Amino acid sequence: MRIGPYTLPNNLILAPMAGITDRPFRQLCKRMGAGMAVSEMVASNSLLWGSDKTKRRANHEGETEPKSVQIMGADPTMMAEAAKYNADNGAQIIDINMGCPAKKVCNVAAGSALLQHEDLVKRILEAVVGAVDVPVTLKIRTGWDTSNRNGTTIARIAEDAGIQALAIHGRTRACGYRGDAEYDTIAAIKQAVSIPIIANGDITSPEKAKLVLDQTGVDGLMIGRAAQGRPWIFREIHHFLSTGEHLPEPSVEEIRQVLLDHLHNLYAFYGEHTGVMMARKHISWYSKGQRNGAVFRQAVNKVDTTAEQLKMTEDFFDQLTHDIEHQAA
Repeated sequence: MRIGPYTLPNNLILAPMAGITDRPFRQLCKRMGAGMAVSEMVASNSLLWGSDKTKRRANHEGETEPKSVQIMGADPTMMAEAAKYNADNGAQIIDINMGCPAKKVCNVAAGSALLQHEDLVKRILEAVVGAVDVPVTLKIRTGWDTSNRNGTTIARIAEDAGIQALAIHGRTRACGYRGDAEYDTIAAIKQAVSIPIIANGDITSPEKAKLVLDQTGVDGLMIGRAAQGRPWIFREIHHFLSTGEHLPEPSVEEIRQVLLDHLHNLYAFYGEHTGVMMARKHISWYSKGQRNGAVFRQAVNKVDTTAEQLKMTEDFFDQLTHDIEHQAA
């Protein structure tokens, strides 16, 4: 799969997720088989560019190419400036967010709220594409609500504006994350345009990935929530699509090692206090489904130093390994 001058190693992409797809998680998912990973969204408000939070969100040091930064906003001029700022600071692909359903985003008429205003969509896309020399991609939903599924119209506007790949979350803005993803709508959009189309929504297993590819004919798949606590989902899907066979589930020992490495990277990236806070959700996801996981999560969420958090996580997984060995004996 190609986006502009970049040929991706495969067609599996980590979806941008606010508060989650920071550099440590992007790097981890790429190591685990993602062909590309998109940054958390960066506000187009230039007043925020100098903030530590924004700098961290757009920090791609040591990351494999291509480096894709997602921007969000509703003003064509500000979006163009934000795109140029990020491209000048190392972004190799600019991604525009017109898919986020969060109220605080839609309340400022950004994210998927823009899908109601096709003329404004056109002006934003043309302004951003015209402002930078790097490829520009777009993420949308199938429409504003189930009575207004205008994804095909938006896709044509995007193609005409010079957008080089389009990711579609298979739900309307009004649906949020409820109900099933509309793969038939994505298939119709794929038929309507010639730019690469990436399907997103409910891709939770290798079988589901194959089904979505077969059903929609899209060029790539974008995986978000299913990678939380399961970054190895990318290698599992890639292996299944390549061979038709399943990789074995990761061992408890491997999960332990992946999580501990992830924690160390979070601490190094965020520092002591924020590192502990950011790590909590990841620890919760990795421990889901493990024996005594709920008790462990309750306890580990109460500690507030990296040393305590690491020690409790190590002890929990060591106990799991011990229990498995004991059962085997």
